[in-house]
Amino acid sequence: MPMIDVFTIGRDAEARTTASGKTVCNLSLALNYGQKGNDGKQPTQWFEGALWSPYDNLLPRLVKGQKVFVTLTDIHLETFTKGDGTESTKIVGRVDGFALKLVGTPPGGERAPPPPPPPPPKPAARPAPTGFDDMDDDIPF
Repeated sequence: MPMIDVFTIGRDAEARTTASGKTVCNLSLALNYGQKGNDGKQPTQWFEGALWSPYDNLLPRLVKGQKVFVTLTDIHLETFTKGDGTESTKIVGRVDGFALKLVGTPPGGERAPPPPPPPPPKPAARPAPTGFDDMDDDIPF
């Protein structure tokens, strides 16, 4: 069953290429739930999402703190070994790239810069002289 919600990206997206040549972008996604505790913080559940291409135009905007509306499918638990040698589990899923939407302004409150203006048109080349350039333009017919 898919999960559809607004997540916060926990670290900048990381793109890699698989052994078979496919590209995938790994996203660390945080979802706040429940009520704030005595410390004033809401509990957070972390997910790891795999976004398969095409996503190239989104990659520079998938940064820590950016909110994204995501459809997460194929959700399951994976076991992994931590740096200290202990085993743990994580919730993993596949991000539907066609349903991923950026929400709000990027972290820092800055909007993405607009694309640069197109270069000015080049002046038209003058046609090669035809031998009639010195004739008067006031021909009466």
